Amino acid sequence: MLLDAPYRKLGLVDHTALKAAVLAATPEAWLEDKIRQQSFEQHKATQSIVILFSNTWPNPVVEKRSGWERFSAPANALIDQIVAAHYPPGGRIIRAMAAKLLSGGRIALHKDVHPSFAAAHRIHVPLVTSPQVDFLIRGENHYLEEGIAYEVSNLDYHAVTNRGSDRIHFIFDYTLQ
Repeated sequence: MLLDAPYRKLGLVDHTALKAAVLAATPEAWLEDKIRQQSFEQHKATQSIVILFSNTWPNPVVEKRSGWERFSAPANALIDQIVAAHYPPGGRIIRAMAAKLLSGGRIALHKDVHPSFAAAHRIHVPLVTSPQVDFLIRGENHYLEEGIAYEVSNLDYHAVTNRGSDRIHFIFDYTLQ
């Protein structure tokens, strides 16, 4: 969704249960589902634990993916907390995943072009991050803090460079359509 600002800080959230579950994931779990890497060129350098995913629009068919069994309970608790505090009820989650950008990794400058992104709120919750992660939005670097929820203007050009240790964000898309 295109926002008036590069992002909207939603505030502190209780991310501890999801962070613990994600940090306990095996290296293989991060490689099980490559739908994001296959669907979006800019994410080839990332690893993902995909919980829910749809690439159809305007009638999204949402699939439970490889991360559903192990991560849906803490992910849904976090989603419910954020949606209840910041968005109207009655929408749906069309994507949810943990995304890892390895140390030294880069997500190239891009804007999200799938038609669903014009209607969906793209929420990021950093689970593991550091000040060495540059999140460039609208030509400006932003530091997204761990445990804070942000809505990101993903229809703006954005990129990420990780000069620190592995960065992990929980990302979900919420739409009222």
